[in-house]
Amino acid sequence: METWVAITVTAAFLQNVRSTLQKYLKGKIGTTGATFVRFGFGLPFAFLFLAILYYAMGYPLPALHWQFAGWIVLAAMAQIFAQALLIHLFSYRNFAVGTAYSRTEPAQAALFGLVFLSETVSWVVLIAIGISVAGGMLISVARTELRPSALVTSLATRSVAIGLCSGTFFGIAAVGYRGASLSLGGPNFLMQGGVTLSAAITFQTLVMLVFMAIRDPGEIKRIAAAWKPALAVGFVGASASFGWFTAMTLEKAAVVKAVAQVEMLFTFASTYFIFREPINRLEVGGCIAIVAGILLLLLA
Repeated sequence: METWVAITVTAAFLQNVRSTLQKYLKGKIGTTGATFVRFGFGLPFAFLFLAILYYAMGYPLPALHWQFAGWIVLAAMAQIFAQALLIHLFSYRNFAVGTAYSRTEPAQAALFGLVFLSETVSWVVLIAIGISVAGGMLISVARTELRPSALVTSLATRSVAIGLCSGTFFGIAAVGYRGASLSLGGPNFLMQGGVTLSAAITFQTLVMLVFMAIRDPGEIKRIAAAWKPALAVGFVGASASFGWFTAMTLEKAAVVKAVAQVEMLFTFASTYFIFREPINRLEVGGCIAIVAGILLLLLA
């Protein structure tokens, strides 16, 4: 197994754990606060990872420059917008369809990889991405009253537009982080990923702190009161992000994000084996499509 594949699968698993912890935390603090903790409480762990790479492993720090800063601002803001749009989707009755279209991130990342980094992928890889994306979209609507046909009949709705925009910003963020990491030029993928993570998470923490201070100062106090579970979210979130950034240093963002659809399988497995909830044909079909897409991608 290639290094980037193992890192991506691990990051997908950690992201699933982080999402579960965030759902628990959302009951104690608001949506904005639950979003903030992945950045703010992940910040010390990001710098801890960087310190281990520098002091314990002896990797030199790469020189920072304005091109790197530009990529970081683009990617970090795109990720914040994507997350905000995804959260906004839940205010719509047919939010599941919009959420399904946010899963088009890998396909959109392939487009933005071409636009921003002049990176191309083969037709086989594009087909593999399409299959895995379709699987993720099926699972997104599997536990709703909607039929798969709603993915087509609801194309003109606002929730689909928001979902697509969310996927667009997620795609831009993925390509932006790859661009930032590659622009450092060394010394290796671990240090490049660590520096990119530390810079991005610092910027996002500052942006969200200013936003909360202006919009809802009380949220900061609620976050401080829930610091123990928030710290767990921060650690798992920072670990997952470190995985994403190192994987996207080694491989194209679109390919990494396509393999990352395996996160849906982890969610599916926990639903069935831990919570003992029944499964349906759409979920099984979606899982099969994701596995088929990933296998085709790895064999391409």
